[in-house]
Amino acid sequence: MVSELVLTCVATGSNPEVTLLTRGLGKLFPRPSSGSLVNFPAGERDGNLAAAYNRLIESPDPAVRERAARAWTDWETAIIPPRRAPKSGTRIRCSACAFARTVTHYFGNDHFLDEGGEGGEGNDEGVVLRDAPLLKDIPGTLVQGSLDLGNLIGAVWRLHHAWPGSELVVVDEAGHDTSTPGVVEALVAATDRYARR
Repeated sequence: MVSELVLTCVATGSNPEVTLLTRGLGKLFPRPSSGSLVNFPAGERDGNLAAAYNRLIESPDPAVRERAARAWTDWETAIIPPRRAPKSGTRIRCSACAFARTVTHYFGNDHFLDEGGEGGEGNDEGVVLRDAPLLKDIPGTLVQGSLDLGNLIGAVWRLHHAWPGSELVVVDEAGHDTSTPGVVEALVAATDRYARR
């Protein structure tokens, strides 16, 4: 049984969110975006980018896997300031490969929420927002950085309003990084408050 939830860096897995992250932010960050696409065969650039990355990350060729994982993590770190991608000469860490493999697996398979594929019709809200009212008896705190570019379409705000009784804590000057000052304190305060219940 779940008694409380504390969530941060919130995403709901809806198609508009994935499209924003895999395509829309390329307009704000054209250099890392175009650099990431260099590894793709031409026929894979217009489809489901996360699924295409995942196919490369699952390649039996270690060099292909590493290039794809580096491209994905370079893209992710470019849109999550102030962190920076590792220098191109350094070997990508296993944790970065695992991260890229996990994210592209879920993004490329519609988060296993059966919502019709990247950019699918009728998935403007997604199953998480649709079913959020079912959480009405579970208290929850959503901690979100005001500069989290993954939230440009307001996913956390919409989740907060769809989830009766939830609390939204927005941390100014914080992005999509749980180690940012203010985010850690908000998470600890929420978990301490629930521990005292």
